[in-house]
Amino acid sequence: MAPAHKTLLTGLAVFVAGAALWLFGLDVEIVVITPSKAGVVMMVLGALEALYGVYKIVRGDPAERR
Repeated sequence: MAPAHKTLLTGLAVFVAGAALWLFGLDVEIVVITPSKAGVVMMVLGALEALYGVYKIVRGDPAERR
């Protein structure tokens, strides 16, 4: 699998995990972090990584052709 596709899939997986934390972690409070807030951060980072993967696929990075 091409690195761009791996980046896209990893970003989507992080986004889905963040969405699960955000949806199901609203009632849970941990001393250090709140799972719902961590889920929002994971969703943002996952979306950025997925968009970067799409960018790499569309652009056709020459390093991936080797």
